[in-house]
Amino acid sequence: MGLMTGKRGVIFGVANDMSIAWGIAQQLKEQGAEMAFTYLNEALEKRVRPLAESLGSTVILPCDVARDEDIEEVFAELGKRWGKIDFVVHAVAFANREDLKNPFSQTSRAGFQLALDISAYSLVAMTRSAMPILNKGGSVLTLSYLGAERVVPSYNVMGVAKAALEASVRYLAAELGEQGIRVNAISAGPIRTLAASGIANFKSKLKLMDDFAPLRRTVTQDEVGKSAVYFLSDLASGVTGEIHYVDGGFNIIVGAG
Repeated sequence: MGLMTGKRGVIFGVANDMSIAWGIAQQLKEQGAEMAFTYLNEALEKRVRPLAESLGSTVILPCDVARDEDIEEVFAELGKRWGKIDFVVHAVAFANREDLKNPFSQTSRAGFQLALDISAYSLVAMTRSAMPILNKGGSVLTLSYLGAERVVPSYNVMGVAKAALEASVRYLAAELGEQGIRVNAISAGPIRTLAASGIANFKSKLKLMDDFAPLRRTVTQDEVGKSAVYFLSDLASGVTGEIHYVDGGFNIIVGAG
């Protein structure tokens, strides 16, 4: 019997086998969870479907998180197949490459709106659609980054989007607490992923972790996955509105003084 045996949920945001969401999915499967997965388009489906099927998933659905109707259709389908679910993992973020590369003051209005929509508002939309089928004691989990609290070079508009995401976590946690639903976030350190490839000088951020983090290394997808299991399982039944750092202790260093 694993910590997630008998629990079902959906994961948004697996892009390939380097995704943090994939590390979470693997750890959830190891603990007995049954999962559904989503993909954005045909190109990503070719990557996501084999991964999902390797974990025994038979529910693999298209979803553009910029479209409310797509999100609603995912949860409607889960309701038809499973009736109720126990967790939602929101591992979705996006900003235009030029808005990450250029100085923050040069962020376009459209680029700002896009980053906030995909990276922060989508959590609100997902939670709203999930509420009717989330069991009491259910859990919603998202992924943030230190750039929400500190200025991280080249993170730019994504830092603002993650700050909005973290505020959304707290407001959703306060609202859904009466229904017994928990909402939390994991703030992971820099990890080599497809999304990270769009951030300038990313290798230097990894080196900073090796040089200054208490663990003297970056964390792994699996380590983030283990923390996710805690938040999504009954072990964290009394925890909500939490922004939890899994970053090798780097937040300790940058927050000092």
